[in-house]
Amino acid sequence: MLRRPKPTDSEADLLREQEQFLTSGALSAACVVRRPDKRRGEAGGEGGEPNGEDEGRQRDVVTIEDLPDQLPSLTPAPPKKSRFKASRVTFEDEDAEERLDRHDTHISAFLSRIVERDTSSTPISLPALTGLAFPKVLHRSETSSQVPLSSVGGKKSIFARQIAAQRLKEGKTGLHCAPAAAQTPEPSMDTDQCDAAEPSEVSGPRLVSGQGLEGPGSSEETARIHMENQAKLQRMSQSEILQEQKKLLSQLDPRLVEFVRSRKAQSVPISASPSKHPQGKSSKENFTLENVSRESDSCSAAVLFQKPQEVEMEGDEEEELPPPAAVTGDKLPVKPQKEWVHMNKLEREKLEWIGDLPAPRRKGTKKAMQARFDFAGTLIPPTEDLPTHLGLHHHGEEPERAGYSLQELFLLSRSQVNQQRSLALSTLANILSKARAGEYLTVLKGSVMSTLLDAGLLFLLRFALDDGVEGVMSAAVHALKALLVCAEDEDCLDCTFSWFRGLASFPLLPSAQEEEDEEDEGLPEIMRETAKEKEERKTDHDVASQDVIKGLLKMKLLPRLRYILEVVRPSPRVVQDILEILTRFARHSSSSATQVLDCPRLMETVLSEFLPTSWTAPSPALPQSVYGLPLASAMKLLRVLATAGRHACARLLNSLGVRERLSHLLSAEPSELLLEPTEAVRITTEAYRLWAVAAGYGQACKLYTDLYPGLAKALQSVHRVLDPSDPLLPLQLQRVLALLSLLTQVTHTAGCHQELQAGLVSSQGEECPPPPPVSWGHVTGLQASLLGQLKGFVKSLDNSVQKESSLAVIPAYLVYLEAYYHQLSKQNCFKPVETLQELEVLTSEVLLPLLSHHVVQGLIQNLKSSSVVCNVQSGHLGPETTPSLPGLACLGWRDRPGLVVPSSPFPLLTGLGLLLGTITGIHKGLSRKFTGLLLSEAVIGYLRSCSQATPTLSHTRAWLLRHEHHLLYLLLRLAHRLVPVEPQVARHASLYHQVALVLLPWLLPGSEYLAHELLSTIIFNKDFISEAHSGGPEAVELGELKLQEKTQHPTSPSLQTVGALLREACVQLASIRGCFLTHLAHLEPSVLTSRDALLGRNPWINSHLLPELTGPTVPSDWSFLPLVSLYERSGVSDGGGLAVEELPQGALQAVTHCLQWLLLLEVWREEALKVILPVAKLARLSCAFLCSSDLFLERPVQRLTWGLFRLLTRQSRLDSLDLNVPPPGLASFQDLYSALLTQYEAVSFGDRLFGCWVLLPLQRRYSASMRLAVFGEHVGILRSLGVTVEQLSIPIERFTSPPEDSLPLLRLYFRSLVTGTLKPRWCPVLYVVALSHVNSFIFSQDAAAQEVEAARISMLRKIYYLSDEVLRNHLLLFRLPQQHSEFGFDKYDQLPPIRAKRLESVLRLQDSSVDKGD
Repeated sequence: MLRRPKPTDSEADLLREQEQFLTSGALSAACVVRRPDKRRGEAGGEGGEPNGEDEGRQRDVVTIEDLPDQLPSLTPAPPKKSRFKASRVTFEDEDAEERLDRHDTHISAFLSRIVERDTSSTPISLPALTGLAFPKVLHRSETSSQVPLSSVGGKKSIFARQIAAQRLKEGKTGLHCAPAAAQTPEPSMDTDQCDAAEPSEVSGPRLVSGQGLEGPGSSEETARIHMENQAKLQRMSQSEILQEQKKLLSQLDPRLVEFVRSRKAQSVPISASPSKHPQGKSSKENFTLENVSRESDSCSAAVLFQKPQEVEMEGDEEEELPPPAAVTGDKLPVKPQKEWVHMNKLEREKLEWIGDLPAPRRKGTKKAMQARFDFAGTLIPPTEDLPTHLGLHHHGEEPERAGYSLQELFLLSRSQVNQQRSLALSTLANILSKARAGEYLTVLKGSVMSTLLDAGLLFLLRFALDDGVEGVMSAAVHALKALLVCAEDEDCLDCTFSWFRGLASFPLLPSAQEEEDEEDEGLPEIMRETAKEKEERKTDHDVASQDVIKGLLKMKLLPRLRYILEVVRPSPRVVQDILEILTRFARHSSSSATQVLDCPRLMETVLSEFLPTSWTAPSPALPQSVYGLPLASAMKLLRVLATAGRHACARLLNSLGVRERLSHLLSAEPSELLLEPTEAVRITTEAYRLWAVAAGYGQACKLYTDLYPGLAKALQSVHRVLDPSDPLLPLQLQRVLALLSLLTQVTHTAGCHQELQAGLVSSQGEECPPPPPVSWGHVTGLQASLLGQLKGFVKSLDNSVQKESSLAVIPAYLVYLEAYYHQLSKQNCFKPVETLQELEVLTSEVLLPLLSHHVVQGLIQNLKSSSVVCNVQSGHLGPETTPSLPGLACLGWRDRPGLVVPSSPFPLLTGLGLLLGTITGIHKGLSRKFTGLLLSEAVIGYLRSCSQATPTLSHTRAWLLRHEHHLLYLLLRLAHRLVPVEPQVARHASLYHQVALVLLPWLLPGSEYLAHELLSTIIFNKDFISEAHSGGPEAVELGELKLQEKTQHPTSPSLQTVGALLREACVQLASIRGCFLTHLAHLEPSVLTSRDALLGRNPWINSHLLPELTGPTVPSDWSFLPLVSLYERSGVSDGGGLAVEELPQGALQAVTHCLQWLLLLEVWREEALKVILPVAKLARLSCAFLCSSDLFLERPVQRLTWGLFRLLTRQSRLDSLDLNVPPPGLASFQDLYSALLTQYEAVSFGDRLFGCWVLLPLQRRYSASMRLAVFGEHVGILRSLGVTVEQLSIPIERFTSPPEDSLPLLRLYFRSLVTGTLKPRWCPVLYVVALSHVNSFIFSQDAAAQEVEAARISMLRKIYYLSDEVLRNHLLLFRLPQQHSEFGFDKYDQLPPIRAKRLESVLRLQDSSVDKGD
């Protein structure tokens, strides 16, 4: 590569480099072009090469690539633009000198055309004589009031205006005043079309003045031309005028048109006269006529223009805005005074801001309008007229409307003025708060939060957080908190913390969306990108659009929040907002909580500044600051972080010193802490909750022994602190509940000490959790104290003042007692006799009085109204949520029925159900004493409603559904104990079984153990299928016998009665249960994890954060699981055949058990399968034919599948079967049907059951594509599809009515019949179907397209000349399908007259065409 010359190179270096360049043969950066010298008369050669003789006289022109033709401007001023340069056409190879010579004409070219102006008729005036020696001095004030600027004719100096005013005063006109056109008012050409015949209104032309014409008759000539124009206009209609106008506008230069219109616009204010423009006429009623006259020596015709205007204005703006030039002093919002400087030129667009605002619209409109908000985030109606002193009016698009739009707030938030940025962000925060509350749902179109997020709100707030002004930064933090945090969601979660498993929660992750990555298609698994790599490759915007929290974490928000807390040290409100934002981040997922913990110096700052180990009492005299004082919100942040996992909790306790802080805060009474009473109670409550979370992992139990005196003292003061007159009663109530939750978790942990100790001895080096420092002996002394308090609260239910607080704490006591007795039964010190006596005393003195109390009975009546399951279609308008930022939707929860409100019976019944399940497991005889709970009308009605409900799954409902699922399971567990021993309860066994069946696919992640228990104990329990031992199969058989007598024809020998099949299924229930448990074995790890959490095995719990909410634990179509799993294991190749021919061992038995269970559900538990679409049932059952080549031929499978087919093809089921809806998991049913056809051709051997399955989708109401597939691609199956009309349990009319309208399908029908592919002995059903449709088509009298009519005539003619007499008679004489006839249809004896006439006309038409051809 050649080196570029340098400034330090010598001449020798340059010569050497030149030599290297010439020898390399490289192209030069510049080239020499020879051009002829035009001034010397030289001509260029071909291709720009000079002639040899002129070579010596040619110039060298050096051109360099990418070098502009003109030098760049040396000043920053914009380059000047010429109005005429753009119209010139220039060429790149054109010589500038030649172009200059062409335009440089001789002076005689225009001197010869000079014509002197005729001044013979121009008056000459002399200056007036005055007696003054010197002219009078002109003053500005005198000049401005003497003559208006408009009468002078443009911008004039003060002296010129003084002279013009003097001459106007004398009634004279000088030579250099305004032209003649300005002296007399010009008539207006803006006339109505209906007044075009009145020439008196237009007395002269607008553009042609007559100046420059020789002779004294110039004015007469001008008037004559004008009258000719007017006469032409009068003879033309409005449409002709518009047509000529369009024609002229298309021919003339647009600049000339604009010039004429500008002249007209300038003359309007001068020539407008009140007498010629009455106020009654609107500008919308006039047509603007613009007159253009050509030169008199060219032609005498005039040119007419018309400016079109819209007849219907969209708004009132165009009526209120006059043309810009029509500004007069009377129309201005403020009348200018003579003393005002620079008011000689009036500009309305600037002066209109001085005037009053236009009034807002008085009437509502259906047209969508831009939403405007005040500073509090309240939506301002368009008709509301607010005073201007509120600061809500501004120079925007709608100055008359108060308020700011979202777009204007975004613009204002990037202002250079600090106050404006802060105000915009604060307003956005208020709007976000109200949007979360759902206040805009009924008044605004679309979602405010989604609109803001799509507009880039996250980036706006993130930029604002980097602002150096603390006020702007604080406003950004507040707006971010309003976006992310919902205070009522947090309140609800705090209220349910003391419930059973209330400390666990779902991660607030958006719903997982599977993304199809085209780049990874076709790559092996090893070369594909991992999910983490794809996440890192995404931009901030892509991540934030799917998950707001992830997007903020990717934008490095945590280090910025740490900087604000550590360095800026903002106000208490900002600190509170940041802590709540961090809490929301921790609730997102365990990974987000880990990032919060891992952020450098973030947790150290929070602990050192807001959870110090020592502090002084805050002084009201000093400026308020929360630095150096314990904050409850900081303790709550630690609690939520600890919920994410046992490792995070251990880091907090050990590495960050939270254990010492818990000891400092809980070793004293709240009143002894140097804090405000409210904050003291709150922080001790959060400390108890954090300790309870840690104890839920088996951690921090050493504190229990250290702080036992304080805990005992707190327990003894429970009745004292719950004084109804205490203003802090709600906070004290939460503190007591948190204390009880702590004791419950410590009891569970202590109960596992013995098992862990034994496991540690027998583990022999294997991993085993270490025993906790607290043992069973440490907690046994609490039971008596807590039981005594429970008795006191039960008695307090009679006191109306203490009733609410008693109802609030009783569930926590019941949960504690359940934990105590559950762990007691596992201890070596367990004494059965004493425990049984103790349980009997507990039942008689506490539980039965509690259950029979009128207050509790009143709560039980609210079961249905408080249920989330039963109130799916509630009328409550939920808050505004976005998919990328899920929430709990708890806004307004205190004002409507629900699980969390004080009137809800769910916490009490859940605690009672837990305790009853434990004590009845220890003392079996106590079960019958609680029969009244299951037999109460409220509980029975609630269970009936649940059995018919279809709840939806989302974050807004899942956290509540989990608690309701617990109650339903506990009621069913109690029923499981009572049904075998209590006849009254056994009468409702089918209801309990129905509830168990619908509850199983509702159970959420984290409840896998409950699903396992339902499958093991209730769902396949014969005691709960009461029909099995109360004559159910016999009743079904009797119903079938009646059906056969009604139809009066014997069924096929292959059909077996459903009653016998049901009897066999009931005998095999235990095997069926084993089959399904085997196919659900993949859930075993989840079941074990769920079991540890639900049974209080705390040392084995890894996280209190539940699994991600991806869907229910068990799919809704779990009943088909053995069939579907076998199909997936077998696989289907691309050609439609099986990839694996041999079935796994036990497959036949698994399919048989699956079909038996499905038959039982279809007959006796039809409601339990209603969540599965009929098309999904058909698709799942089709797997029996697709998973093997001979499985469907096995006798058990044949019998059960025939029974299911008969159930699915009942009249009501056929009406609800819609094959146009794609089954879940499939793109369309047609794809599955194509596989079925391929499988039938390959392995069916004419099986009647498989044939019925293939015929089912060929009904007329379904898509014609499936019938086209049979008669087109798979026409071979017509040879073996031998199902008769009698064997088919579907009415034949469903195949033949209405007549087919698909012409390609009709042609295939006709071809298969004529060619002999379709015969009645091979395929009776489709033979009748094809005959019916072809017969209806050829004899149809309906009007149709030419192609359809030609097809009818052609088919009818071919049928008439068929050589097969039988087929010809069938096609022509077909009447109606008839099930019991020989061929499956009835025939006419002879053609009806109308059909015979139709046939005759077709044949006559053919004969006439043949004659014409001859």
